[in-house]
Amino acid sequence: MTQMTTKYLGDLRTASKHLKSGDEILTDAPTDNNGKGQAFSPTDLLCTSLSCCMITLMGIYAQRENLNIIGMESTIEKIMDSNPRKVKEIRINFSINQLKASDRQVDGLKKAALTCPVSLSLSDQLKQTISFNF
Repeated sequence: MTQMTTKYLGDLRTASKHLKSGDEILTDAPTDNNGKGQAFSPTDLLCTSLSCCMITLMGIYAQRENLNIIGMESTIEKIMDSNPRKVKEIRINFSINQLKASDRQVDGLKKAALTCPVSLSLSDQLKQTISFNF
């Protein structure tokens, strides 16, 4: 069953649509790869997907443990390799102010993040540098 579609718009831009919700995401090639850099690039989405997946898994754990992680943020850094052109490292730093959690719960949040489906689906050659500022 199809869940998403993507259409090429020209000028190195795409529009992808989530069929169930109707939400749409635009991409543009980055300026260092012939694009205008006016939207997320596909590799930006890769890195953002990793962060979103990790936060979602931490959210599931937090619900189970009655923890409030609303407002958790991440900063994401994408490191590219040139030959071949690919993402060689994703650096993500998660932070939340005044988390009220036990050491066991903090460990549980970290484990949830590090075992998210996107993380587990990525190649072992792609370095994932993840840090937590709780």
